[in-house]
Amino acid sequence: MGRRKLQLQRIEDKSRCQVTFSKRRSGLIKKARELSVLCDVDLALIIFSSRGRLYEFCSADSLAGILERYQSRIAEEAVASGAPKAEDPQAGYSSLHVHDELLKIVQRQLEGPNFEQFTATDLLQLENLLNDTLTEIRAVKLLTAETMEKTYGCAREL
Repeated sequence: MGRRKLQLQRIEDKSRCQVTFSKRRSGLIKKARELSVLCDVDLALIIFSSRGRLYEFCSADSLAGILERYQSRIAEEAVASGAPKAEDPQAGYSSLHVHDELLKIVQRQLEGPNFEQFTATDLLQLENLLNDTLTEIRAVKLLTAETMEKTYGCAREL
């Protein structure tokens, strides 16, 4: 008995959306890792969440190295096809625009959320959520330590 095919549509419930995003992101990164190992390929994966959070995976030494290879390959293909050179101001505009957008995204990522825009109620809810999450993490850590102690006969530092 097979699974039925789900129709793809936007998930409106924020908590369900976050859970789905987390699971699918993990699966995508796992598949990327498997592909890089099995086929011996250099692979880069960049994911931005709806909140602007950056997730990345790189099978090579550095993501920058793969991006440089990609850009040089695109430049080679543009020269081979007779496309306008990068010295042309019109051709360089799209590249500058893309770099500007990426710079803004990275800057937002580094700055973090602006807490001044939240109300006191929002901040209390956020504090409660953080406390609940911290409690869950501590419980998982404790359970993991107990399991490791039973398995290996000694406690390991987590």
